[in-house]
Amino acid sequence: MSQDKSRLNELQGALRQKMADNKAIADSFRVEDGTVVVTPEQKTAFDKNMADIKEIKGLIDGMQAMESVDSWSSQPTETVAGSFAAAAAEVSQLTSSEIKSIGEMFLESAEFKSLANGRNGANMVAPWQVKASFTGGLMVKDVYSALPNTSVTNSRIGSFGTVQRDAMVTQPMRTKRVRDLFPVRTTTAAVIEYFRQLGFTTPIQAGYAYSAGVNSASTVAERNNANNAFALKPQSSFSFVGEQAPVRTLAHWEAAHRNVLADEPQLRSIIDNELMYGLRLLEDNQILNGDGAGENLLGVLNTPNIQEYAWSDGATAPVADTKADAIRRAATLSFLAYYEPSGIVLHPNDWEDIELTKDEQGQYLVAVSVAMGGEPRVWRMPVVDTPAIAEGTGLVGAFGTAAQLYDREQASIRISEQHSDFFVRNAIVILAEQRLALAVKRPEAFVKVDFDSAPV
Repeated sequence: MSQDKSRLNELQGALRQKMADNKAIADSFRVEDGTVVVTPEQKTAFDKNMADIKEIKGLIDGMQAMESVDSWSSQPTETVAGSFAAAAAEVSQLTSSEIKSIGEMFLESAEFKSLANGRNGANMVAPWQVKASFTGGLMVKDVYSALPNTSVTNSRIGSFGTVQRDAMVTQPMRTKRVRDLFPVRTTTAAVIEYFRQLGFTTPIQAGYAYSAGVNSASTVAERNNANNAFALKPQSSFSFVGEQAPVRTLAHWEAAHRNVLADEPQLRSIIDNELMYGLRLLEDNQILNGDGAGENLLGVLNTPNIQEYAWSDGATAPVADTKADAIRRAATLSFLAYYEPSGIVLHPNDWEDIELTKDEQGQYLVAVSVAMGGEPRVWRMPVVDTPAIAEGTGLVGAFGTAAQLYDREQASIRISEQHSDFFVRNAIVILAEQRLALAVKRPEAFVKVDFDSAPV
């Protein structure tokens, strides 16, 4: 035993020395402009010491475990029957005067005596607690708090022994968000006021489907040949509309028992995540489809003066347009409004049709690059496929420049007991909330695509 003790002391001494060496190496690291600079030699020495420390620590733990087992094995054995007999003998020695009710123990407690028969008021300094459960007039220790019921309808299914609790299987979450296509700014205002400028056309824009003004810029001579007067410059017309984008609140809540969340941190995490995820789903829907009525945002698809393109307008000779062709033609309308489209929003079913488009030889046109890990793109534009947009509808536009999201309050989680009678029920409210506004400043930069009818 003394030899093992000596060996253990040697290992502990070696461990302390290695830790001291590593501390010295770490102290020698240089810091330049807030960055720690480590030479290859220092890193090699530090890593080697760490490996030695782990090995020595494992040896020490093993020797200490062996020492503990050896000490336990040298103890005299005691049978279960002997332990039970000893406990029974102790209980049998109790007299009736030693067996007290909970009420008697409470009256004899220091907490109750602190009231001094009411002279010190009616509130005890501290609550009195029963130290163990009271059963049949005897104070005994708990073996278990409640014997599990094996009934299938009872939530406390189980029996004696350990319980293995598997992780919950949460629902899959939508990973692509319409918000990701927008630039986002923070604001402290309750209302965003802005001018919505409507585009204007020029004579060379023959295919431009949107007209809200005229760009009359032209070359001008110094004098008018007819009357030799100074030439009059042409006037262009612009259209500005004053608009407001009120900050809207998106929120929902869930009730839960305080003990459940204290005892089940995984459940608390799931509730928080689900509440936040619910906000994200609502946010995508509002950005696209909000009608501006009541407390709704005015979504892009319902913004006045956005352009529209129907798939059925596509060319039919020699080959009818595909949905990918319709996307490209819609992008052209945005280009003609002098805005380069930066993204596409499609329903997953419409995106599936585009990905599965084949050429005359049956070769996929889009799916190959996506299947190999490429970013989902069509005509150089990123694609957000989401059920937030209706099937048969697509949206192409300059999300990065023609519209703006404003975060008044980013999504957050708050918890409170102050709701109805939740305080006395040990219940709490978990609230998820965010506040934001959306301003579509150049509607002609967005094109709504109608996929309902194919070219015939």
